[in-house]
Amino acid sequence: MAILVHRYDAPDRFVAGTVGTPGERTFFLQAREGNRITSVACEKQQVSVLAEHLDRVLDEIVRRGAAGSGSSVSTGRAKDVDPLDAPIAEEFRVGTMTIAWDPSIDRIVIELFSNVDREAEEPEAEAASTPDAEDEVEADEVFVVKITASYAREFVTRAQALVAAGRPPCPFCLQPIEPTGHICPRANGYRRALFS
Repeated sequence: MAILVHRYDAPDRFVAGTVGTPGERTFFLQAREGNRITSVACEKQQVSVLAEHLDRVLDEIVRRGAAGSGSSVSTGRAKDVDPLDAPIAEEFRVGTMTIAWDPSIDRIVIELFSNVDREAEEPEAEAASTPDAEDEVEADEVFVVKITASYAREFVTRAQALVAAGRPPCPFCLQPIEPTGHICPRANGYRRALFS
């Protein structure tokens, strides 16, 4: 089965963004190159993990001296704070993600694979799998983005701000607090209001 590849070797823009209000937001990763736009849906946790791992990869690249000095610079505030480009058409929902450094082109390569429903697979396909086949990512679509180390730092800054802009966590149970408060399981069900 052929995999549909959405490839961006030098995107004009690659960002994480949301649609909706806190508590009801849908998270997207979006790339734009010229008039071509690709948007994939993901979970808030996936955006957070992608930013965290990208940050670690970038720190390692700088430590090894594999990239220019621009990769270590962080302004503390993202330069690109514009909303996602319209139209936002979800290509697929992200399942597996990979990050790699390609020294031949001095770029970070991010691969986002579609989430495949294992229940939809045929039983004989599972019986035919080998131990090596288990290591392969099963997907019918992949979103591949190649960005410079300095642009990756920008992505990390924006993604971290985006994740932090949601509902504040309860200091006791770490569950998100709604504007009307929330019933905290750590407080035996007493309603805790948002602290001012």
